[in-house]
Amino acid sequence: MALKLSVIIPCYNEASTIAEIVRRVRAVELASEIIVVDDGSTDGTRDILAGVEPGDDLKVVLHERNLGKGAAVRTGFRTATGDVFLIQDADLEYDPRDYPVLLRPIEEGISKVVYGSRFLGGPRKAMFFWNMVANRSLTLVTNMLYNAILSDMETCYKVFRAEVVREIPLRSHRFDFEPEVTAKVLKRGHRIYEVPISYNGREWNEGKKISWRDGVIALWTLIRYRFTE
Repeated sequence: MALKLSVIIPCYNEASTIAEIVRRVRAVELASEIIVVDDGSTDGTRDILAGVEPGDDLKVVLHERNLGKGAAVRTGFRTATGDVFLIQDADLEYDPRDYPVLLRPIEEGISKVVYGSRFLGGPRKAMFFWNMVANRSLTLVTNMLYNAILSDMETCYKVFRAEVVREIPLRSHRFDFEPEVTAKVLKRGHRIYEVPISYNGREWNEGKKISWRDGVIALWTLIRYRFTE
């Protein structure tokens, strides 16, 4: 692509998948740089990262202690040098082979912000019912508060022209990053373009980390940033 793509991978205790996700991102051959932000892992993830095939495309940034996904993504934003930032989870739920469809609206100048939706008809592993209800409920609140028609606010796959997020003050440390960045993007008048993606959700015994408490925090975050910065 003509635009330089920075893929940002926040990572915490993903020893079983981190090397594979880097391999998959590289296999797509679209990323100019891959920034892995290890958020204080204690399960050997750092040792595995040290053994990943080096290259000019790979940057590894280490947090000395666990700060949360939002903090790791913000570190990735500060480190990235590309024209486009794409957030990639390290747990293999999201497939880098979806990058072309995610990037196309930005390449064609249709939108500066693209979200990959798990609810627009792409292939997916069935998610837990209550997770789906929470996701749909938070997305509905987002649409009501910010006059949008999103289908999947909580998706990992969020893609931005770099200048969009560089001028937004982001403060969230944990999973409240998702509603915060969405709220602030919409408040600045950016219309979010959604595309269908595939999804292979993992089970709780495979290390899924989000909980119902994060849903409550996300709801408060949406309400808070409707009226404040």
